[in-house]
Amino acid sequence: MVAEPVHLDPGACGTDRYLMIDIPILETQRLRLTALADRHFDDYAAMLADAESTRFVGSGVPLDRMNAWRSMAMLLGHWRLRGFGMWAVERREDDVFVGRVGLMYPEGWPSVELGWMLRPEQRGHGYATEASLATLQFAWQQLRLKRVISLVRDGNEASDRVAKRLGGEFVESIDFHGGPTHVFAYYPPNRGEA
Repeated sequence: MVAEPVHLDPGACGTDRYLMIDIPILETQRLRLTALADRHFDDYAAMLADAESTRFVGSGVPLDRMNAWRSMAMLLGHWRLRGFGMWAVERREDDVFVGRVGLMYPEGWPSVELGWMLRPEQRGHGYATEASLATLQFAWQQLRLKRVISLVRDGNEASDRVAKRLGGEFVESIDFHGGPTHVFAYYPPNRGEA
């Protein structure tokens, strides 16, 4: 017996049930910030399986493929719940997956966070700074946010440097998810004007 194809009627369960969201695409001189997709998963999972990549993120433990999948699904769901989130970062010249950059505000976070994580071989090229500047521009121009922070684990000197290059102001050091964490704040360029 051949199964009949399923036809979904969005109106039957409320139009919101099958509502898809459009994740904007941002482009910089060298990079494209786009929705995380299945085509990114192998490289994304490899990045999250790398102990050096995850050392300063979350619990600091590398993730297996199943938990990398959950991570990607959570990041995509964040777009649906908050209207903003993390992008996959690709090099425009060859579509190579560089990492992830974007805005997060999950339950328990002190404020909207600008975060980044790059594949080991993509570090040291200025990609985190370039993609984060585009993300901050999106935060100011599209979301009209008044403040964004970065939470940088103590000892993550590379991310401290990126936050400072982005114009982040060191605010304080807090205990966040079990570890000392630097808080950098960013403000729109026109914050003094009213």
